[in-house]
Amino acid sequence: MRKLQNVLMALSALCFAIPAFAQGGSSVTDMAPIGAGIGMGIAAGLCGLGQGRAVGSATEALARNPGTRAGIQLLLVLGLAFIESLTLFTLVVVFAKIH
Repeated sequence: MRKLQNVLMALSALCFAIPAFAQGGSSVTDMAPIGAGIGMGIAAGLCGLGQGRAVGSATEALARNPGTRAGIQLLLVLGLAFIESLTLFTLVVVFAKIH
């Protein structure tokens, strides 16, 4: 695993070093699309983890006390909507930054 990490680090260093040593054209490279893509991936992944934990906790709560189904379901849907809105806000920021 350590060897794979070293190889990937070397490859990433080479990918970012190529534009710096180029002879012609602009020496400044626009890294905003790469950063925006990484940010969107992180946001989507973490929101997915949050949604999974929320659904798991709601399922466990329903298993312990089935009589509170209506209240738990309402709060679950509201919480999932808020979690999903974080991903959508990130997508808006990505489009605003790349434009």
